Amino acid sequence: MKNLVAILVIVALALGVSSLFVVKEGERAIVVQFGKVQRDANTGEAVVFEPGLHFKLPFIEQVKRLDARFKTLDGDPDRFVTSEKKDLIVDTYVKWRISDFATYYLSTNGGNQAQAEALLTRRVNSGLRAEFGSRTIKEIVSGERDNLMREALIRGADSAQELGIEVIDVRVMQINLPTEVSQSIYQRMRAERQAVAMEHRSEGREQAEFIRADVDARVAVMLADAERESRELRGQGDAEAAGIYAEVYTQDSEFFSFLRSLQAYQKSFESGNDVLVLEPDSDFFKYLKDATGGKK
Repeated sequence: MKNLVAILVIVALALGVSSLFVVKEGERAIVVQFGKVQRDANTGEAVVFEPGLHFKLPFIEQVKRLDARFKTLDGDPDRFVTSEKKDLIVDTYVKWRISDFATYYLSTNGGNQAQAEALLTRRVNSGLRAEFGSRTIKEIVSGERDNLMREALIRGADSAQELGIEVIDVRVMQINLPTEVSQSIYQRMRAERQAVAMEHRSEGREQAEFIRADVDARVAVMLADAERESRELRGQGDAEAAGIYAEVYTQDSEFFSFLRSLQAYQKSFESGNDVLVLEPDSDFFKYLKDATGGKK
């Protein structure tokens, strides 16, 4: 009897534990019975359990917990074609969350998030392709991006409702040209810049030659003017010196001759090794022989 009571107690505890389930914060739960989502008898809508402690039929009903938080879908950049048949590599991200938990569960193979993101990516990209295909590159990069994202959000939100998903936002983060196109554009830009640089260098060399020739001409003129002025000054100095000598000579010709002779003696014998071969009665030594220069 005691064993039977123990067994009954254990079974009751197991049934009690299996009939309870907890939904964490940030999650929502639905109950599935025989492969069907539990629905409200009056409204026919799926019963969604909020965070907290709830009850279910043990062993018959299964609880499926789903993430109710906002999620970011940030996949790899994809290739889009514009209205002018030009390829663009576009990097986008999508903000989304589950809006209809029953529809989401059924359309994503039991709430598989990877499958949900794959399906959502196809739907959002389809809307983006339509928007890119109706615009040129210039329109896309010059101010149509906001309109493009708004229209893509509307298209994506409409198509994502079939998955039980609410698309909150669609953003285009970066738009690039394909690598092969970018390389050709960069090469063309580099060639254009090199041609402009060569033209500027040529103009610079031409300007440098012109400036150098102008400076050389000015320097030559300045040197010629300086030489002319120096000659004039030298001539004026020589003339003034000659005038002074002439004035001194007229005042005392004998003293002037004596002074000039002393200067000649000084210059002739200033090195100490000079040798002069002159006749003894030469006029060069007249003031050495006689202070009056031979005059009485």
